[in-house]
Amino acid sequence: MFSPEYKKRLLKHCSPTARNLFAAPESSSPSDRFIPCRANNNWETNYSTLTKSNENSSQSKKQRECGESARDSLAYSCLLKNELLGASIEDIKNVSDENKMGYLSNSNRGLFKFQQPSRQDFNDPCPYSLSPITLKSQKLLRSPRKATRKISRIPFKVLDAPELQDDFYLNLVDWSAQNVLAVGLGSCVYLWSACTSQVTRLCDLSSDGNTVTSVSWSERGHQLAVGTHHGYVTVWDVQASKQVNKLNGHSARVGALAWNSDILSSGSRDRLIMQRDTRTPPQTCDRRLEGHRQEVCGLKWSPDNQYLASGGNDNRLYVWNQHAVTPVQSYTEHMAAVKAIAWSPHHHGLLVSGGGTADRCIRFWNTLTGQPMQCVDTGSQVCNLAWSKHSSELVSTHGYSQNQILVWKYPSLTQVAKLTGHSYRVLYLALSPDGEAIVTGAGDETLRFWNVFSKARSQKENKSVLNLYANIR
Repeated sequence: MFSPEYKKRLLKHCSPTARNLFAAPESSSPSDRFIPCRANNNWETNYSTLTKSNENSSQSKKQRECGESARDSLAYSCLLKNELLGASIEDIKNVSDENKMGYLSNSNRGLFKFQQPSRQDFNDPCPYSLSPITLKSQKLLRSPRKATRKISRIPFKVLDAPELQDDFYLNLVDWSAQNVLAVGLGSCVYLWSACTSQVTRLCDLSSDGNTVTSVSWSERGHQLAVGTHHGYVTVWDVQASKQVNKLNGHSARVGALAWNSDILSSGSRDRLIMQRDTRTPPQTCDRRLEGHRQEVCGLKWSPDNQYLASGGNDNRLYVWNQHAVTPVQSYTEHMAAVKAIAWSPHHHGLLVSGGGTADRCIRFWNTLTGQPMQCVDTGSQVCNLAWSKHSSELVSTHGYSQNQILVWKYPSLTQVAKLTGHSYRVLYLALSPDGEAIVTGAGDETLRFWNVFSKARSQKENKSVLNLYANIR
């Protein structure tokens, strides 16, 4: 290519790399050129040689960016395999969970084919078909799929709630069967009608120098019980806006209330639980339940009205019946105050409770046998719990440190949704009478309404003939 003399002069002014280039043996043909060696390069052109970590990372990234569900992502993956790799996938159900990401990982068939197929491929699209995809892919897209329920991440209504106290041990929000929301704000109780959006003030305790510490509707929604900081409980007829009873007996604030027909249970900082019939004169007290060593902050009656669950600041969860004055069951696994309590309306005897900041756990109990069942660490303070009326799902509200609302599926305990918006602890929770919406309250002095539950009853819910409480005969 170059004359020998010119080559010698050129090498004197070249770098060592260039000298090695010119030192390569010359070919006899003038058309030859230098070709670098690629023997050590790894050409991953086969689909089966791709690592699963790369697939999983790209798949999860795509789901985060596009908001696709796992089923949608799987259907799209199967569609690509049908069109590009010739896979014969007609139904997503045929793809097992362990092979969702590597359906052809053990196949000897590569991505590229360098030979003519020996027989006719009936998966090829018909030349007269109007669809751009193959017949297998058409069947895949027509395969029945379960309609997914989407939960909105933003509330459908926000109301201002000035003077809504940021106190973990109080219960200041409740929703009646008549679709009226009761809220305790400072020394007043306000009623908000979900039908007309009208707001009325039921009572004002400022003349007594008192504040509202708890509110609770009766089962029919015609009476409202109001617990106060001074220790007495008032019962109001909402239609007449008139106080019909005043129950004394507690020596400290009443932070928890629960109705059982006309029987009202109240829990106080004086560590007592009192049960009184609101139809009798206020001087009489039917029962005094003693067992908690600190303030009682949670009370819930079971759906069959046979058992009362109570939680306190002593980290104890007690279950009481209607006959004894001592608890029939005691659970001590929680490491913080137990305010969040809920009985399952779908599983007889199933009780769920949540612990405070030092505990952060939601625990499930079988009160028929007295045995603990499941436990999940939520990572933040559990303030409230409520079951869906139509399916085996429950919602939990949280405080320190994430201030979030979580929807859980039972018994798998998988998170269905995570809702955020409150800037303070979500201390208050109430369920709408139709069972679809919830309202949450926080120290940021707002009430937020969310659609979290489906009204349609779950088809997978088992109807057992052994359930004595499901049928009359």
